[in-house]
Amino acid sequence: MTNFDAAQRRDVEKRWHDPETFRAAARYVVSVVVLAALAFAAMAAWHSLLAAILVPVILFVGTMGALLRTYQLWKSGGVWAIWHGASWILLVLLMFFFDLPLALR
Repeated sequence: MTNFDAAQRRDVEKRWHDPETFRAAARYVVSVVVLAALAFAAMAAWHSLLAAILVPVILFVGTMGALLRTYQLWKSGGVWAIWHGASWILLVLLMFFFDLPLALR
């Protein structure tokens, strides 16, 4: 079995278990969500358009950061699926708050 075959089998099996990577991804998602929640609270308190724009921007940048980490782990042969899930969580949150600045007008 070649190295490529082993990597392809591991990719298909999806039996990855890496608690350290999971904790890193969970901390990342929680910190991005807390930062977006602070911007949302500022928007609610001051009715600030700038704070309303910051919520989707923070979530977008967080999603791109998680996707970048996914790619880095995939290239190095690491457990990338955990970070892929983190990027999907942030992307779904981004879709919920994408039109927040328009709602404030």
